[in-house]
Amino acid sequence: MKRASVADKVVAITGGARGIGLATATVLHGVGAKVAIGDIDRSAVKEASGQLGLEVGRRLDVTDRRSFADFLDAVEERLGTVDVLVNNAGVIAVGSAIEEPDAVTQRLLDVNIYGVILGTKLAALRMLPRGHGHIVNIASVGSVQPVEGVATYCATKHAVLGYTDAVRMENRGSGVHFSAILPVLTNTEMIAGAGHVRGFKNAEPEDVARAVVRVVAKPKARVFVPRSFGVVVSTQRHLPQRVSEAIGHALGSGRVFTSDVDVDERKAYARRAGTS
Repeated sequence: MKRASVADKVVAITGGARGIGLATATVLHGVGAKVAIGDIDRSAVKEASGQLGLEVGRRLDVTDRRSFADFLDAVEERLGTVDVLVNNAGVIAVGSAIEEPDAVTQRLLDVNIYGVILGTKLAALRMLPRGHGHIVNIASVGSVQPVEGVATYCATKHAVLGYTDAVRMENRGSGVHFSAILPVLTNTEMIAGAGHVRGFKNAEPEDVARAVVRVVAKPKARVFVPRSFGVVVSTQRHLPQRVSEAIGHALGSGRVFTSDVDVDERKAYARRAGTS
């Protein structure tokens, strides 16, 4: 772990009470970073911050400008200027794209796209005048390889990747870095009841957390988790689309969020995430 280059950095993490966000907070805290977490679930973020012994853990609605600005203000008042923002908060909905209720579609767009854009802007407005900082946006392999059953989610993650790349290019030489993390299916509550792609192992939240630590220590534009999957993606992009999709079909990727889904196992997550 790149302890020396991460220690004492002030890191704010959205969606930090569970899953990838909590794992990232735990790993960063363990290597000496000053970590703050925000999450829409007030009780969960209070419990998580208490367990880790964090000074800042507060309710955060990433779709609300005032809530996000107040979170960043609280971090800077308690810990110092924000060096790194990890835009991790996100939700997923599983099912037919055509039959998806409009309210669910809007929920994904609000959290996954607007929340990331809003956080990026608010953090960058603080970082750019200082000439240093780093914004890490959690995207997905779905940003470059869409799959059936989670069309809106894939669309939002395409947007996260495109936005992150464009903002990074706009701010070359500013001293502020912009990175996108692209994990494969990760074993969190978000994929409860989902199937598996034949021949591929799911990532663990800690795998993504360690990737965040590495990219904070040594900024890169895009990081796949696992890194080896970047080779798979690069190879498939050189194939004709029909061949690439046929390979995915043969591996069962199209069934992961369709016929292989256990709907009952997903109910608790869908209720909590507002995507039921």
